[in-house]
Amino acid sequence: MLATVQPIDPIAFSLGSLNVAWYGLIIGTGIIIGYFLANREADRLGMPKDLFADLLIWAVPIAIISARIYYVIFQWEFYADNPGAIIQIWNGGIAIHGALIGSVATAIVYANRKGLSVWKIVDIAAPSIILGQMLGRWGNFINQEAHGGEVSRAFLEGLFIPDWIINQMYINVNGSFAYYHPTFLYESLWNLAGLILLLLLRKVNPRRGEIFLTYVIWYSIGRAFVEGLRTDSLMLTETIRVAQLLSFVLIIGAIAIMIYRRRKGVTTRYVDKQNN
Repeated sequence: MLATVQPIDPIAFSLGSLNVAWYGLIIGTGIIIGYFLANREADRLGMPKDLFADLLIWAVPIAIISARIYYVIFQWEFYADNPGAIIQIWNGGIAIHGALIGSVATAIVYANRKGLSVWKIVDIAAPSIILGQMLGRWGNFINQEAHGGEVSRAFLEGLFIPDWIINQMYINVNGSFAYYHPTFLYESLWNLAGLILLLLLRKVNPRRGEIFLTYVIWYSIGRAFVEGLRTDSLMLTETIRVAQLLSFVLIIGAIAIMIYRRRKGVTTRYVDKQNN
């Protein structure tokens, strides 16, 4: 049975000539909720007041710019011929790995200038980051993008997901309608599980830095799997997907750092009264 409803309008509402997209609202909501989650934890741990408010002022725009730069680099064949399109971010084309690189770099610089622990800041921020990624994938759902390969409606019904999700996965690609893998949903649910894991880790009080490193490992495992199903991957070669390669590097790197810090004798805990 074919979908009988129209796809969700990507425009939430308009203010005169200004169209406000669901994607932007969802991303903004993720940033706000993530901020309150991190800010509450920072207050509990006695971190400087307004730490994350000050950090976000720099991290958000830098993350957007770095996400765009990352995307443009791996689509340079197109942008080299269309340089005017490089700044047209409203037409799509950002990459979460680029945003993460920019955000973490900003946190490192900020922490060093303020004399704070980088590891403690990223540990606090890790649940907020994965929460934002979890919500952000629903923006892809609204836009009918970042989906996987073609599947049957029967396959989607076999996943026991609501009809309104199934219908939105009936997508017009190059003039032909078909159902596609809801990879946004797979990644969103994986990130939800990761959020729960990171919040539970806070209660275990691991070594400082290990909440963030666990986030890197968890997210990268899920992203490597989901990326293999997607049809819009940034490609390093004809067979190597950039996100998968980077995910594997991050998994190995995070594990290696965790082992190295333990062997080095790092014992400072996430909550450590003497080194707060």
